[in-house]
Amino acid sequence: MQKPILVVMAAGIGSRFGGLKQMTPFGRNGEGLIDYSIYDAKQAGFERVIFIINHRIENDFRDFIGHKAEEVMDVQYVFQELDKLPEGLKVPTERIKPWGTAHAVLCCKPYIDAPFCTINGDDFYGRSAYQTIYQYLASSPKPSQYSMVGFELGKTLSESGHVSRGVCSINDDGMLNHVIERLHIINSVDGPLYTEDNHTYHRLSYDDIVSMNMWGFTPDYIDRLDEGFAAFYREAMTTNPLKHEYLLPTVVGSLLKEGKCSVKVLRSSDRWFGVTNPSDTPIVKENLAQLSDSGVYPNNLWA
Repeated sequence: MQKPILVVMAAGIGSRFGGLKQMTPFGRNGEGLIDYSIYDAKQAGFERVIFIINHRIENDFRDFIGHKAEEVMDVQYVFQELDKLPEGLKVPTERIKPWGTAHAVLCCKPYIDAPFCTINGDDFYGRSAYQTIYQYLASSPKPSQYSMVGFELGKTLSESGHVSRGVCSINDDGMLNHVIERLHIINSVDGPLYTEDNHTYHRLSYDDIVSMNMWGFTPDYIDRLDEGFAAFYREAMTTNPLKHEYLLPTVVGSLLKEGKCSVKVLRSSDRWFGVTNPSDTPIVKENLAQLSDSGVYPNNLWA
């Protein structure tokens, strides 16, 4: 069996952040969050990485991240573009929003020949998350035996605004029942709360397990994405042709509901952090500095 592949989704531009989060320096020597992901993934055993980007950022991305990664990993670049659609489908007039995370991964189809792990390019997941999912993927899971690294909600909240999280329902055997996307979660003196209408708030628990798009898939998942895109496209054209997205957890949820896959939840005790709002930047920098001071990372990742 081929060794597991790391797939980094880095094509999007954060509207609330206001720029290219995947190419913002956070480390003491100008490292981006993807640099830390590559460092941790390499330590865990990953030797191949696919970067999903778009043509507009290609040169800058290669300069900021790609050239360093190429020194330690086998690197492949894949481009997620709006017009990268199955034959016969067209981009709606005025659509500028990417088609979503599931479409991004579908763009990797020619290069997926082994189990693979997906991550967001603007998230920090922690060393143990990569170790845990690499071990699972390297254990030769059967087709449609997927996995997901779950984080404690309390360790993923932002101090500077609301966040969106996939809240997981897990059975007694540690298998995923379903994921419910909560699009507006805030931290409060009463604990985490979410709202669906900006008026009524509902309680969550700090211990609730959430998905942060760190999934482990067998290669057949790419075929599932391919098979489901036409139905997604038809729905998008009738509901919200400019913004409707094809998302990894939505596809997984449909497969679970139809009994076509299983998902093992691999829990991480690490603290996740990322950049949703510009005010998250100093917090992320401070967290990384503390990890360097404690010896988890060298002061210069690529020295």
